[in-house]
Amino acid sequence: MSVWKSAALTLNHSFKRALLYQLPACQIRSKTTGPEITNLKEELAVLIPEHREVVKKFVAEHGKFSLGEVTIDQLYGGMRGIKGLITETSVLDAEFGIRFRGYSIPDCQKMLPKAPGGIEPLPEGLFWLLCTGKMPSDAQAKAVSQEWANRAGLPSHVVTMLKNFPSNLHPMAQFSAAVTACNSESKFAKAYSQGIHRDKYWEYIYEDSMDLIAKLPTIAAIIYRNLYRDGTSVGAIDPNKDWSANFHSQLGYEDPQFADLLRLYLTIHSDHEGGNVSAHTCHLVGSALSDPYLSFAAGLNGLAGPLHGLANQEVLVFLKGIQGKVGSDYTQEGLKEYVWSQLKAGQVVPGYGHAVLRVTDPRYTCQREFALKYLPNDPLFRLVSDLYKIVPDILLQLGKVKNPWPNVDAHSGVLLQHYGMKEMNYYTVLFGVSRALGCLASLIWSRALRFPIERPKSYSTALLQQMVQKAAKK
Repeated sequence: MSVWKSAALTLNHSFKRALLYQLPACQIRSKTTGPEITNLKEELAVLIPEHREVVKKFVAEHGKFSLGEVTIDQLYGGMRGIKGLITETSVLDAEFGIRFRGYSIPDCQKMLPKAPGGIEPLPEGLFWLLCTGKMPSDAQAKAVSQEWANRAGLPSHVVTMLKNFPSNLHPMAQFSAAVTACNSESKFAKAYSQGIHRDKYWEYIYEDSMDLIAKLPTIAAIIYRNLYRDGTSVGAIDPNKDWSANFHSQLGYEDPQFADLLRLYLTIHSDHEGGNVSAHTCHLVGSALSDPYLSFAAGLNGLAGPLHGLANQEVLVFLKGIQGKVGSDYTQEGLKEYVWSQLKAGQVVPGYGHAVLRVTDPRYTCQREFALKYLPNDPLFRLVSDLYKIVPDILLQLGKVKNPWPNVDAHSGVLLQHYGMKEMNYYTVLFGVSRALGCLASLIWSRALRFPIERPKSYSTALLQQMVQKAAKK
């Protein structure tokens, strides 16, 4: 019997759940001795040596365990489903959706700390969870909020660069460029040039990651103000506010409901396993020991693609097209006819389907619950709800769709529109601010576990043909 199986027979329920969702043993201790640690880096300094030993022992005992063969379909199909990465922070289950360190989205909504007067989880609490595997206390989440507020200042050259960008440069291009330019502040790059030991890499990656996450809302808000608010000032960070509330104010909004929506948005878009384009790109570039600024900027460039982060914008274009075609007094039959006409014309229904999920995306569901509570009569939300009633059945009738259910992008843009953020080109920037939490938590652990540079093997079509022919002769 393996060490993992024997351990599972005696450990408590939370530990067994951790094994099921790949949560390492050292990260789910429900209690700690002594006073509570509210500094995230100090907590990681305790966890990392323990987890290194867990991984070292596990690989030594089970390193030759096979996870399955790779097919030619997978090689030509974007490596879909190939098991080839370690991502400690989250796991995507086809039937249950994303789980952050073993916790579902409803779990996180219930258990993560909240802002005073708010009902949605604080992203800084989720970051603590992603980094440590432990649900943070209010004090721990607040400590992260204050630390990010203290680290939020931008280098003057980055501010100057943002002011000088042409207005026709896409917000995501501006965002990525500004993050890259912050590389001048990299503590990891400086320490590496001085020859630090690799066991210390994670500490400097942590420092850069905390600095970068702290700065992202200010960068994003400057871009928003420059493009859509006549270059007005974003204002100073309020150390008494949480990360999302400060971002909300810097963007120029005042509605506390919108601030709470941002908390939800920034939480649920934060991480999605390691195989999605933005997370994998950040991991790949980071494996070359590029610092977090360069690594995450690369991930942002992937997120900017229409098959990744731009999808919610495409959903809104689709919804506006329906409104223009069938009007606000549409019938269910009229809506069905429009959807069928799209499909017969070779188009897709944006916001429906998912590479892994085979159920309604839980991120869609929690946004729907928010809308039902705060904007049940919004015309766009009503349209989204009516599409939810008819599109899955239509897609099932096609017989070609594995997952006919809505994903996160089917809903997020509608909520942002309701609260006055009409600028669709900007939505992916919000996604990018959120995705930093998952990408950078993973990057910290990648260096903590001393993962090597990523270098998969590739084949040519001719060589694959030879291999198939040789196998057929046996």
